[in-house]
Amino acid sequence: MGRPRTTPAAPGRTHSQGPLTAAVASGTAELRPDRDRPHAWELLLDGAPQSLVDLADPTHLGFAYQRRIGHLIDLAAPARQPLTALHLGGGALTLARYTAATRPRSRQQVAEIDTALTELVRTELPLDRSWQLKVRGGDARAVLERTPDDSTDLVVADVFAGARVPAHCATVEFARHAARALAAGGHYAANITDGGPLAFARAQTATLAAVFPELCLIADPAVLRGKRFGNLVLLAAHTPLPLPDLTRRLATDPAQARLLHGRDLTDFTAGTPATTDTTAVPSPAPPPRAFA
Repeated sequence: MGRPRTTPAAPGRTHSQGPLTAAVASGTAELRPDRDRPHAWELLLDGAPQSLVDLADPTHLGFAYQRRIGHLIDLAAPARQPLTALHLGGGALTLARYTAATRPRSRQQVAEIDTALTELVRTELPLDRSWQLKVRGGDARAVLERTPDDSTDLVVADVFAGARVPAHCATVEFARHAARALAAGGHYAANITDGGPLAFARAQTATLAAVFPELCLIADPAVLRGKRFGNLVLLAAHTPLPLPDLTRRLATDPAQARLLHGRDLTDFTAGTPATTDTTAVPSPAPPPRAFA
């Protein structure tokens, strides 16, 4: 992991300026200062938390789901070895910043359909100019479909339209494009949200299992029991996942997490069919006050 900075890499918004609200294509964006970290900002869209960025320390991952994907980024290759990464869905670019800081000289592309949001983030939460990071305006699936075969070490799907995963980015066809784009030994990570009976999460698990031979699911135990709405992270690959190391890292995280793999994952899907372009639906909307 890279050494944390003590001052921002570039001038950006300061806490003395207070929160900022702006209209963007995907809704109302708010940048809210973090009370515990003097250079950190939370991005919300229509009141739903999207990202947390610490300008002084891009290795800080404040959201549990981002730390779970961060563990995969750490374990995807030897420490500080550069990766080629494709991020589908940008937000405040937290995981792209993390990859750039922990794996210098990584080549990264981000697909973010909301160009007004990207402009807001670039202006208020600027990127380190030394990073090889390109943010392109465009639909995540369209960008993925244009990605050459065997061209990337890491694909991160964190695609939301408002607070819901769009249907066309939750299908077998979408997953096949991700699998095709991955180089040998590459990894795929997807962040989704669900609650209650977890019908969407079960279908997404079955969908990735239809494409990737290696798969695991990570989530808060309360979410897995259907007790509350929240994030679930799916990790997939063509080669074995680093499950023992992932399990050890999850055990030391301040947020509780359970990892499902093998028989446990088969039991979780409970015979749910994979989702295709003809059967896809968006993820469920969060219930009222889910993020209060």
